[in-house]
Amino acid sequence: MSVLLIAIIMILLFVGGWQYLSIGKLKRELGEIHDQLAHIIEQETAEKVFMRTNQKPIQQLLIQVNRLLSYNQKVVANNVRANESLRKMLSNMSHDLKTPLTVILGYVEKLKQHEKMTEEERNAVVGRLHEKTSSVIGLMKQFFDLVKLESGDVDFPISRLPINEICRKNVLEFYHLLQSKGLQVEIDIPEQNYFILGNEDALNRILSNLISNAIRYGSEGGVFGLTIREAGENIAIDIWDRGKGIAEVHLDRVFERLYTLDDARNPEFQGSGLGLSITKRLTDAMKGEIQLSSKPYEKTVFTCVFKRITY
Repeated sequence: MSVLLIAIIMILLFVGGWQYLSIGKLKRELGEIHDQLAHIIEQETAEKVFMRTNQKPIQQLLIQVNRLLSYNQKVVANNVRANESLRKMLSNMSHDLKTPLTVILGYVEKLKQHEKMTEEERNAVVGRLHEKTSSVIGLMKQFFDLVKLESGDVDFPISRLPINEICRKNVLEFYHLLQSKGLQVEIDIPEQNYFILGNEDALNRILSNLISNAIRYGSEGGVFGLTIREAGENIAIDIWDRGKGIAEVHLDRVFERLYTLDDARNPEFQGSGLGLSITKRLTDAMKGEIQLSSKPYEKTVFTCVFKRITY
């Protein structure tokens, strides 16, 4: 047998042996990945798959597997939050409906005994009954508006909107209420006109919700303010007050569905927890952003930021 043939055989044996060892190592590593994944799935842990390997394909596989695990953990966390939010929403909705409905039932029972009531008493009860019924209808309308927004089942035509004019109009609509509360009104709307792309009905509702929210919860500060300002390439609308504000622990949650501060369930405030949720979703639908900062009795500011257009 020639030396060349022997060399070829030796090379083939070496390559075959190397491939055999590589395949064995690959099987072991894939088996280890399988075992780690099985443990993570069965134990529902937040672990990742870790392994020392110098094989590039295995390294790439591990990167993608761990990305998938991270994504799955986010989905699970979001699902837990969504279920908790739904549970709280149903609990709060039940509370917000049960109380006025119980009052309405009491008024109805009273009216059934109308022969024992004077006309003046009867008219007073009818007036309170109408007020409570309207309150329930308003709450249900807000709830279904929020459901429609979250499902995307809303007609949302976009047009060029004059921010200055719309803000002035909304403040004027609340001017008598602001005066009746004895609030000092500080408006800073520049002479230069600013424009955004958005939906006018949605913007009116955003401003209405934020202005009424400032009056409801911030009137004890004695001041209501609205400012329009440039923020880089954007336009920012600040609606602020100097009331008791919102504690830091609540700042990240005020836009959740039916999330209310403890005192928002005080009959004096009549907060449903839906207004700010609707405001945020309308702002998101207009490709904007809403921010909140609060220093109790110094300044509480809701800021809506929209992309400015120059045409």
